[in-house]
Amino acid sequence: MANRAQVPTNNSSLIAMIADEDTIVGFLLAGVGNVDIRRKTNYLIVDSKTTVKQIEDAFKEFTSRDDIAIVLISQFVANMIRFLVDSYNKPVPAILEIPSKDHPYDPAHDSVLSRVKYLFNTESVAGDRR
Repeated sequence: MANRAQVPTNNSSLIAMIADEDTIVGFLLAGVGNVDIRRKTNYLIVDSKTTVKQIEDAFKEFTSRDDIAIVLISQFVANMIRFLVDSYNKPVPAILEIPSKDHPYDPAHDSVLSRVKYLFNTESVAGDRR
């Protein structure tokens, strides 16, 4: 219990998004968007002109901000920076890979799902040994 991560308890936390335009617009219409005093947004629209460096920078920024609790990232975008997504291991903000209109969800590439499967497999092996 002593190694348990501290979850910030501020009154409001944001959801950040890195995805294609259609996905971002849907979440913005649902009220998820935010622009702060410095004109920084909580989303990055990825299109054909977006570089991998821009995606990496947005991912690093969103995962280091204290006001963000969840980062939603389209799976096809996460595949572009898979090394960063797979190496991220903090509980907050949580990283969730989501499908997009043009790219269906593939559970084989989801890092969170693979970690959960690994944990359940090791627990079932340990349980069988008892």
